[in-house]
Amino acid sequence: MQVQVEGMSCGHCVKAVTRAITERDASAKVNVDLAAGRVDVESRLSPSEVSAAITDAGYTVKGVPA
Repeated sequence: MQVQVEGMSCGHCVKAVTRAITERDASAKVNVDLAAGRVDVESRLSPSEVSAAITDAGYTVKGVPA
């Protein structure tokens, strides 16, 4: 799934978002495109769970994929 995320601006942000998702699903594959504000996630988590993880890390999700 692909998620648009606002508020990411540096390497720390990339690590924080990646950690937030992998703490909930250790086998998740997370690829953050900082310039595009996009996070690609392969995970057993539902879209709403991925969104919640990112939001809990302090970032804003722009729309949750179905």
